[in-house]
Amino acid sequence: MEEKYKAPAQTSIGHVHLKVSDLPRALEFYTGVLGFELTQMYGEDAAFVSAGGYHHHIGLNTWFSKGGDPAPRNTAGLFHAAILYPTRKDLAAILKRLLDANYPITGASDHGVSEAIYLNDPDHNGLELYWDRPKAQWPTHADGSLYMYTRHLDLEDLLKELER
Repeated sequence: MEEKYKAPAQTSIGHVHLKVSDLPRALEFYTGVLGFELTQMYGEDAAFVSAGGYHHHIGLNTWFSKGGDPAPRNTAGLFHAAILYPTRKDLAAILKRLLDANYPITGASDHGVSEAIYLNDPDHNGLELYWDRPKAQWPTHADGSLYMYTRHLDLEDLLKELER
């Protein structure tokens, strides 16, 4: 009997490409607020941004959405894109940037394996900004299986990372 296929352990999500209604506004958010670098404009209707010189982590385009309304909340589509920060201190730094910019945050959760901040971009595309705890700290059930949960994330405690 053939063994069930499993994606290789090194497989990762390379990038997300989002439809936006106003490219300059989206670029201001992704580069100005979140701090991604513009790596390339693709004509007048698309742009690619990244962190650390990668070709692109996020694509933004208005090919079918220029001037359009956000997708209705109760329809099928992307729930959120998740942006992984390397450390808890890095997550604290982006939280401070959001707070300093008075940018609305829609939620903040401790999932046991990670801590996350939730928000929407200007086109209401959901975003999760998070960091992963070291795998050795991930909570497990008595049988050793992963135990993820959703609990309140103490944002004041997170911001204390910037003082350490």
